[in-house]
Amino acid sequence: MRLDLTGKTALVTGSTSGIGLAIAAGLGAAGARVGVNGRTKESVDRALGELREGDFVGVPGDVTTDADDVLAVLPRVDILINSLGIYGAQPAMEITDDDWRRYFETNVLAGIRLTRAYLPGMRERGWGRVVYIVGESAVAIPAHMIHLGMTKTALLAVSRGFAKEAAASGVTVNCVVAGPAHTGGSEDYVREVVGNELPWDEAQREYMRRVHPQSLIQRLIEPAEIANMVVYLSSPMASATTGGALRVDGGYVDSILP
Repeated sequence: MRLDLTGKTALVTGSTSGIGLAIAAGLGAAGARVGVNGRTKESVDRALGELREGDFVGVPGDVTTDADDVLAVLPRVDILINSLGIYGAQPAMEITDDDWRRYFETNVLAGIRLTRAYLPGMRERGWGRVVYIVGESAVAIPAHMIHLGMTKTALLAVSRGFAKEAAASGVTVNCVVAGPAHTGGSEDYVREVVGNELPWDEAQREYMRRVHPQSLIQRLIEPAEIANMVVYLSSPMASATTGGALRVDGGYVDSILP
């Protein structure tokens, strides 16, 4: 199977590190011209320095407030990957109104804003791909992060709704449900839980046993593994897949159907 995105332009929000950066790399390797997005020019420039194979363009801009800076650089895209997201542990009764709004505006409204901006052009051209990145917290709400779970559950509804809006147009809209991933400070957190004595492979297995026993692969998921699903959904090969929530969760969610 050859996933050829030559001639396509993509935008990946929140792509200066972690899963977003891996998605940008995967789309670039498949031949797409990829917009790398982050809040600051400095963070975008650092990410561009890490990317090797592909055609990348820096698109700094805070999409949680408006899309003007991004649209000025990329007024048209064929592939929109909404991967921007924030997370953090907080006792449920201590989550303030401002916290709820900030999580919703960052994790949900930013993606809606960009979809609203780019979807009409995709429909007019008769081809396009929109993908939202969510986590297992969309369906397994964590007690210590219910504000995060709320936003990820909302994205399932948003994605399904926009898929209906794009029906019969050649544009597909999907969610990718990612499981516990090996990103950012995850290694530090694993060490906090299990200590520094064990080699990394054993340490993460022990961490998964203690913290995420429902995972069937019993290891953290590499960002590139999540990116592989996104690249497929972004390709012509996935033309009959829309309105779905496709899992790259290591079997974390205890369900046969998505």
